[in-house]
Amino acid sequence: MFFLSFASSFVLACILQAAAVPHPAPHAMRRADISVVTKMTSTQLDEMVPYAHFASAAYCSPILIKAWKCGYYVGYWPTENSVVVAHEGTDPTKFLADLTDAYGLPERLDSTLFPGVGSDVKLHSGFADEHKRTASIILNEVKSLISQYNATSVTLVGHSLGAALAEIECVFMALNLPSSIAIKGVTFGTPRVGNPAWAAFFDSLVPDFQRINHKKDIVPVVPARYLGFSHVHGEVHILSDGDAVQCPGDDDAMDLQCTIRSVPTMFLGNIVDHLGPYQGVFMGSCL
Repeated sequence: MFFLSFASSFVLACILQAAAVPHPAPHAMRRADISVVTKMTSTQLDEMVPYAHFASAAYCSPILIKAWKCGYYVGYWPTENSVVVAHEGTDPTKFLADLTDAYGLPERLDSTLFPGVGSDVKLHSGFADEHKRTASIILNEVKSLISQYNATSVTLVGHSLGAALAEIECVFMALNLPSSIAIKGVTFGTPRVGNPAWAAFFDSLVPDFQRINHKKDIVPVVPARYLGFSHVHGEVHILSDGDAVQCPGDDDAMDLQCTIRSVPTMFLGNIVDHLGPYQGVFMGSCL
């Protein structure tokens, strides 16, 4: 495993591009009328772009970034005084096959990593195991950068598998960092990560969160709800280039523009949409 700062010219370019976009205000999605959606403004859509670049950068090859040896990075975003953690995604066709296998049933959280969480809160076992592999390493690097730069927030981003890990790390960081450190999450093409108790716990702990879905992407509708899974709050559904809506609730928005209604099963979607574009940014390749 490794630590990569934003010192390299490649990732620094991402920061400079992100710095030109105003810092987005929190888009906390509270429980509300599940039939009501909110159209995103052009400003809100533009605010997604730096986070999409951060998530896309996690796909970069070791050939392009010196010493990049595994699928995540931890760095510092100067303009927002925030530590950024991004996880790489994976081949969407292979990932989809894994998600539809029966092995990934909900399991209780590791009490060492998630102290004080009730036994009813459960995560997809495959995602939980993957998160556990790097959790302590990443937390130490995050603490180091917070101390070094006096950072006031941590931003978790990712696409696909990386999005699932970012969602888990939002809670992990909130439980293991001082309450003075703000936690923000922005994910792209996120599968269902945990059970309804996970969603309720997440919503109460991480209000500043967006999970962005693109058109008919089928990854956000797996694993199936009948297996005991539910999304957390914060859905933004991109309908077409420059057109997106915010969907209320967790996994129960009734408007036809929201994913749960527009892609009711994986057989009615399109895996190609999983790669984007997310406001002009494609995932699965190095920017």
